[in-house]
Amino acid sequence: MSELAKIELDGKVYEFPVVVGTENEKAIDISKLRDTTGYITLDTGYKNTGATKSSITFLDGEEGILHYRGYSIEELAEKATFLEVAYLLLNGELPTQSELDSFGSSIKKHTLVHEDMKRFFEAYPAKAHPMGVLSSMICSLSTFYPESLDPHRSKEMKELTMHRLLAKMPTLAAWAYKNSIRHPFMYPNNDYDYCSNFLHMMYAMPTEEYKVDPVVAAALNKLLILHADHEQNCSTSTVRIVGSSQANLYATISAGISALWGPLHGGANQEVIEMLEQIHNDGGDVDKWVAKAKDKEDPFRLMGFGHRVYKNFDPRAKIIKKACDDVLEKMGINDPMLAIAKRLEQVALEDEYFKARNLYPNVDFYSGIIYKAIGIPTEMFTVMFAIGRLPGWISQWKEMTENKEPIGRPRQIYTGYTSRSFVEITKR
Repeated sequence: MSELAKIELDGKVYEFPVVVGTENEKAIDISKLRDTTGYITLDTGYKNTGATKSSITFLDGEEGILHYRGYSIEELAEKATFLEVAYLLLNGELPTQSELDSFGSSIKKHTLVHEDMKRFFEAYPAKAHPMGVLSSMICSLSTFYPESLDPHRSKEMKELTMHRLLAKMPTLAAWAYKNSIRHPFMYPNNDYDYCSNFLHMMYAMPTEEYKVDPVVAAALNKLLILHADHEQNCSTSTVRIVGSSQANLYATISAGISALWGPLHGGANQEVIEMLEQIHNDGGDVDKWVAKAKDKEDPFRLMGFGHRVYKNFDPRAKIIKKACDDVLEKMGINDPMLAIAKRLEQVALEDEYFKARNLYPNVDFYSGIIYKAIGIPTEMFTVMFAIGRLPGWISQWKEMTENKEPIGRPRQIYTGYTSRSFVEITKR
C-alpha cells in the first residue's frame, strides 16, 4: 500500500498520496487539495512546489550531486561533447556513433539563418543588449517557419524545429555580438565542431585568418555541458509554463531567454566581473573587501560564492576550476582583475568564515573568469549561458508536450479590497 499524508482542516482529516521519485525524493500530491478541501497551498517563489515529474535532471543540493539522465556531470564534462549531451537530454540515451553522426549532420545543415534576418540586426542600435537582441531574433524565427506554429503537427516537424534551434542559436548569438561592434557577420563554417564554429563566428574577420585555440574550445565545451540543464530553475520553469499554452517552440525559448536575462538568474557571472572591476578600481585590496563581505552591516556581498540550491560545493565548480586554470596558463594572461579573482578564490577555500557557511566559489565565479580570459565581452556572458542551456530548455519542453501536461495556472491568495461600489468622478 502506498504511503499517505494526512492533513487536518476544520476538524476533518484528509489523505493525500505520497509520490516517491527514483532517487527517493518524496512529495505530497496535492493536485486535488482544493477540490477536496477548498484550500490551496501558499508557496511564494515555488521553493517547495513540485510543478512536474521529470526524468531529465537529478539535483541534490545537500550532497552536491548533478546528473543528466542518470549520468554524473563529472563524467559527462570529462568524456562527452556538447552535442552528445544535447542528444542525451533530448532522447534519454547517449547516442551511438551513427546516431551522433546523423544528429551532428542535421545540426550543421541548419546553421545558416535567412538573409532577411540581417535587416533586423541592422535596425538595432549598437548599444542594444545582446540578450534582448537574441530573445527577439529567436522569437522571429517562427515567422520564417510558420509550419512550426503548431507544436503537435508531427513528430518530424517537432524534431526539425528542435534541430533548427540548436543550429541557429550560436549563429544568432555571434551575430548579435558582431553587430554590437559593427563588424561584418561571419557565416558558419561547418568544418568546425559546434564550439569551434561559434568561436569562429565570434572572432574571425573576412580579411584575417583565425585559428581556434583547442584549449579554449575544450573549455567552452565543458562550460556549455555544465549549463545544459539544471532542473526546474526560473528560466526552465518559464519555458514549461509558456510551452504549456501550446505556444510554438521559438516563442517558448525566447521567453526562457528573457527569464535568464535577469541578474538574479543568468547574470550572476557578469556580476562577478563587475565585482572584480570594483575591487580593482578601489586599489585591489582583497582583504579589505573580504572584511566588508563578512560585515553584516555592510551591503557588499561577494558575487560567485555559494548557491541557492547547493548547500555543499557546487559540483560544476570543481570541474570548471580545472578548465579555468588551463585557459589562464595556456593564454599567459597578466590581468590584474584575474589576479584578484585567484586571491578571492584562495581566501574562500581557506577562510573558516566562508567554509563554515559553504560559501565556496560556484560555477558562475569560474565561468566569468574564463569568458573574460578568452575575450567574451561582459554583456555576452548571459548569452553564453543561454547557448548552453538551450538543449535543457528544449528537452523540458519536449517532455512536457509528450506528457500532455495541462496549461500552467497557479492560484493566489487575494489580499486587496473586498467588494465596493463605483463612485462617479464628480462625487469623489
